[in-house]
Amino acid sequence: MKGLGELERSIMDILWAQSTALTAREVGRLIADRDLAPTTVMTVLDRLTRKGFLHRTRDGRAWRYAPAATRDAYVAELMLEALDMTGDRSAALTRFAQGVSGPEAEILRRALTELEDE
Repeated sequence: MKGLGELERSIMDILWAQSTALTAREVGRLIADRDLAPTTVMTVLDRLTRKGFLHRTRDGRAWRYAPAATRDAYVAELMLEALDMTGDRSAALTRFAQGVSGPEAEILRRALTELEDE
């Protein structure tokens, strides 16, 4: 999975926050801190679709865009890719575990217990 650029991340944040698919025009209106040309928004949405981050469906003459996966799934994939970059997965996992808070460690414990029970 490829990473996201700044504008791509902003657009994905908007789409992840929605419960329905949006058109390029709707996405453009929701990017409050930028004055982007509609063609720029359409180009980025097309690029995100080609990268596999978005699904699109036809709605009249427009396309509607929705995330192909949740934000959580994306972040988990980034974490796994980062883990693959290390020469010592055990050391990286240990260092990660040392850096999480108590409540986060409990979440990891529960997830690992559930995996063992399967």
